[in-house]
Amino acid sequence: MQERLRQLLAAYKGETGAVIPLLQKVQETVGYLPQEAIGQVAKLLKVSESEIFGVATFYAQFRFTRPGDHTIKVCLGTACHVRGGSQIMETIERELDIKSGGTTKDYKFGLERVACFGSCALAPVLVVDDKVYGRLTTSKAKETIAQYQ
Repeated sequence: MQERLRQLLAAYKGETGAVIPLLQKVQETVGYLPQEAIGQVAKLLKVSESEIFGVATFYAQFRFTRPGDHTIKVCLGTACHVRGGSQIMETIERELDIKSGGTTKDYKFGLERVACFGSCALAPVLVVDDKVYGRLTTSKAKETIAQYQ
């Protein structure tokens, strides 16, 4: 990872005001912002690690833990909630032994709750990576997740 970061950071050497695009590029490359990357970005830009961390924590787009290989997003908007979205979330949490916002121990899955996908006609909905699954039941949710295991 260190070599990948070194090459990536070299492209931004001497650029002022590049903190956010640089952090975005690191996260795009590595998948998250490890402590090592924050330290290297700070060194490159000649600022403290706490300044870089302050910028990164201000924006919700940045994450500091390794994500799962597959991201499962469960809609808990009004239509999905009314049609069983909470039960879908509970089922997946139980099946994968993680809570919303967590990642399985083997880094196979990350689980997130989403306020709305805009697919209310398909409620309840979950998305695995970029694939939408609608009109779910708890058993269909289990089957969907099993496809990725």
